[in-house]
Amino acid sequence: MAFNYQRIVIKIGSNVITQGNGLPDLPRITHLVDQIAAIKKQGIEVILVSSGAVASGRSLITVAEKSDAVAARQVLASIGQVKLINTYSHLFEQFQILCSQVLVTREDFRDRMHYLNMKNCLEALLQYEVIPVVNENDVVSVTELMFTDNDELAGLIASMLNANALIILTNVDGIYNGDPKAAGSAVIDEVSGNELDFSSFVSSGRSQFGRGGMITKSTMAQKTAQLGISVHIANGKRDQILTDVLENQVTHTRFIPNKTASGKKKWIAHSEKSATGSVLINAGAKAALISNKATSLLPVGIVGVITDFKKGDIIKLIDDTDKLIGLGIAEYGADKARERVGQKNQKALVHYDYLYLQG
Repeated sequence: MAFNYQRIVIKIGSNVITQGNGLPDLPRITHLVDQIAAIKKQGIEVILVSSGAVASGRSLITVAEKSDAVAARQVLASIGQVKLINTYSHLFEQFQILCSQVLVTREDFRDRMHYLNMKNCLEALLQYEVIPVVNENDVVSVTELMFTDNDELAGLIASMLNANALIILTNVDGIYNGDPKAAGSAVIDEVSGNELDFSSFVSSGRSQFGRGGMITKSTMAQKTAQLGISVHIANGKRDQILTDVLENQVTHTRFIPNKTASGKKKWIAHSEKSATGSVLINAGAKAALISNKATSLLPVGIVGVITDFKKGDIIKLIDDTDKLIGLGIAEYGADKARERVGQKNQKALVHYDYLYLQG
């Protein structure tokens, strides 16, 4: 049965649109644009998250990548991003479709104001029937500022825009229950909940030109599905892959969406790396939080403040084994929290509405 989606995010990995020699695969990009145009003609809103800037740069300039890998990547990405967006622009124009360029960094997701500005921009582009082409701004993103890879970025964009589905195109048919090259290994058709520990059977190796391996994809896909968004991992090297995935007519892995979460919870869920402060909670608070009842974090359940934070910051809730239990928005700063540690009848430090518990 076909999937009835209104808004989808499509993530195209560098390994899908790059040839074996590291240069862009123009026929493949053209074929994917043809499909996206057909999908859009059906009235489905499409946001494209596309890698490929570095490969596009390689087609224009030769850089000695060994001497300074970071500088080489920045140069290739800076030159290649122009080429990549021009390629998309030219191909979409043939269908009378406008596309736009949106370059982002992790910082844009850390700050609530930046986050909402970006969300409003993307919503406006969709209103005008433009296809946003999103990529990480590799020119300013280096090392700790980088996303794990564009899979993480695509998950964030899908959450931000309340997309119905995220389709991740890679160079294999999906997630396998063993080594894809080994006899007897098969694609896992559906994943629901958190019952699978991918590290036990998914290779941790990375693709030839991408930064993220299949474990990264699986973890991100689970988190996105938990927020109520279907995630499909499919083979972008196959012809008609996008239309076949939407018609459910091709072997691939689908992560079944769980519950739907509020917009703010979706932002918090992806903010572990940008949490500024942290508090240690006791066993009673932990039990209350992970029960099925809606519970806020009260000072009586806090043992201490581990790292400082201000009102409105995202903070981590840690148990006595140093395990992350959840993330939430602090209702007041660390100083007030310290004063109220262990006290009853005090205002919640994290309100339930602004609390995201790890699965």
